[in-house]
Amino acid sequence: MKFKKIFSLALAGALSVGLLAGCGKSGSGNSGNGDQVQLDVFQFKVEFKDQFTKLADEYMKENPNIKINITTVGGGGDYGAALKSKFSSGNEPAIFNIGGPQDVKDWMSKLEDLSAEPLVKEALPTTVDGVTVDGKVYGLPFNQEGYGFIYNKAVFEKAGIKADELTNYTKLMEAVKKLDSDKSKLGLDAVFALPAKEDWVTGLHLSNVFLSPEFDGNINKTFEAKKVEFKYAKQFKDVLDMQNKYSVQPTVSLDYSQQVEQLFSTGKVAMIQQGNWAYNSIEQVDAELAKNIGILPIPVDGVAEGKLPVGIPMYWAVNSNKDDATKKAAKDFLNWIYTSEKGKEYVINEFKFIPAYKGYDASKISDPLSKTIYEYAEKGNTINWVFMGYPSSWGQKTLGADIQKYVGGKASFDEIVKSAQEAWAQARK
Repeated sequence: MKFKKIFSLALAGALSVGLLAGCGKSGSGNSGNGDQVQLDVFQFKVEFKDQFTKLADEYMKENPNIKINITTVGGGGDYGAALKSKFSSGNEPAIFNIGGPQDVKDWMSKLEDLSAEPLVKEALPTTVDGVTVDGKVYGLPFNQEGYGFIYNKAVFEKAGIKADELTNYTKLMEAVKKLDSDKSKLGLDAVFALPAKEDWVTGLHLSNVFLSPEFDGNINKTFEAKKVEFKYAKQFKDVLDMQNKYSVQPTVSLDYSQQVEQLFSTGKVAMIQQGNWAYNSIEQVDAELAKNIGILPIPVDGVAEGKLPVGIPMYWAVNSNKDDATKKAAKDFLNWIYTSEKGKEYVINEFKFIPAYKGYDASKISDPLSKTIYEYAEKGNTINWVFMGYPSSWGQKTLGADIQKYVGGKASFDEIVKSAQEAWAQARK
């Protein structure tokens, strides 16, 4: 994400025309009767910050009375903590990101009701469920994202491994062992690169695969749960151990940049646990490699096999404390991103997003990861994202941090499960 975050398609026909008609030369952001309006945007997605800045520049050309300042905090940074600090400083952003039910609860006093916005009607089914309270919608979906094990097709082919046959943990482990035994011949440093330093990779994304089935894939059920049982703790441990054992070491100090750019994109590892958001980074390092990668589901043996976790990584929120002109400008800008022809072109081709709105041509999804994820989503072969329903900071600061202790040999898996259960119960009191 961060989250990095799972799949979407945007605004149609008359609606799009209507919004764009409001743009003309003055643009859809023409608020305040020509007075300069400053939009401070505080967002989490590092992977598209350059492209997003370019799109904002395009918008300002069409809307000279709007000044957009973008601050991005993500990657190795804790966006949630940074956002709290930003608000505490008194320099509150007009547009910021929230994740789901817990964030809605935590930030309710700062959230503008967006129910009347055109994008809400165009959002794909269920994509706003996690930010809806008493029928009011407080966030607009970023996009859809999916994750799993991204793999190097050329390495698999050279090793004689057929990805479509890796349908469960046993078969996947057999393939991992084969890759490991042949790693010198294949030019690999290791099979995996597990970035345990990134607590969101383990504490949010990996845990979601094994906790989503426990809560029937329902984010609101997750949010309301008084306890977490870890029904599928064995499957969770097996997959974590597999990645850790066959990874470049030490995993506890391995970060996202090392995993994606320095190891996978240079062909030094065969697989990484990441999502379609990593595509831009891979392509920038090796465009040819980026054309020849695929993505595999993370197996939950006996429960969820052959399914990719797909969901909404984050939502755009508008600060309800801002003046009316700023709030109008913020809403106009967000609508324009996903409805204007220029915005939609960026969403698909530059951001490499899988849209979360109607009105997009899915055939234009360009990268192989997003195409595969979209196909899984179309067929319903997905595991829902419920980690936005975890207690605040629990996934990263409790579970993710404890997983660092586990892979570093400083705690047993049973100990980290017990710690996570106690912290969840305490947070839900």
